[in-house]
Amino acid sequence: MDLGLKGCRALVTGGTKGIGGAIADLLAAEGAAVALCARNADEVAAKVASLRGAGVPATGRAVDVADTPALRAWIAAAADELGGLDILVPNVSALAVGADEAAWRSGFSVDIMGTVAAVDAAMPFLERSRAGAIVIIASVSGREIDFAAGPYGAYKAALIHYAQGLAYRLAARGIRANTVSPGNTYFKDGVWHRIEAGDPALFAEALRLNPTGRMGRPEEMARAAVFLASPAASFITGTNLVVDGALTRGVQF
Repeated sequence: MDLGLKGCRALVTGGTKGIGGAIADLLAAEGAAVALCARNADEVAAKVASLRGAGVPATGRAVDVADTPALRAWIAAAADELGGLDILVPNVSALAVGADEAAWRSGFSVDIMGTVAAVDAAMPFLERSRAGAIVIIASVSGREIDFAAGPYGAYKAALIHYAQGLAYRLAARGIRANTVSPGNTYFKDGVWHRIEAGDPALFAEALRLNPTGRMGRPEEMARAAVFLASPAASFITGTNLVVDGALTRGVQF
């Protein structure tokens, strides 16, 4: 299937590794120009160099999405460099699973306001696109209670609600909004890699709960996100696409 992404311009936050990195790679492989950010400047430079080495128009900057002025300025600069913007993928999370006030504040600043600020900053460019699309990376923790039922789960649920509202409000302007809710996703130096080393009992329990007997891979989550971002999904908006290998058991209506 041709996803129709050739010539599109996409922006991914947290785009150097894990799910965000895989999304950036797949967008590029499908012919899109890519702008990405993350907090680590060296990792951003390496990712941009890798994409450019493959002949992909790419740009990036070290940005903390909790710094709203810096995020807004970067999105405007990236859109200018790419000649516009068609796709926005807010992917960054604080991974706040603690119960203290600091965890709640961190999750709100990064997960919620980092996403809202990115959407607001990208909107003038998306409105000029012929195929504007927003794909927010949520989580199965936003659908049901699990070990991340504190701020992380609550804020992921809020992002699903936020995207649904965007879909309704922006439909007449030709801009789609969807979420992808990954299940447990394993990659080197990712959260489940660290849990495997630091809390093997929790890691084993997570594996036991998934009937596939394994965790997902970043590229499996990326395929769902890139499809929803593409013109091939032109009539899909307001959807929360769960990609979890049947981990969750609730019925989604």
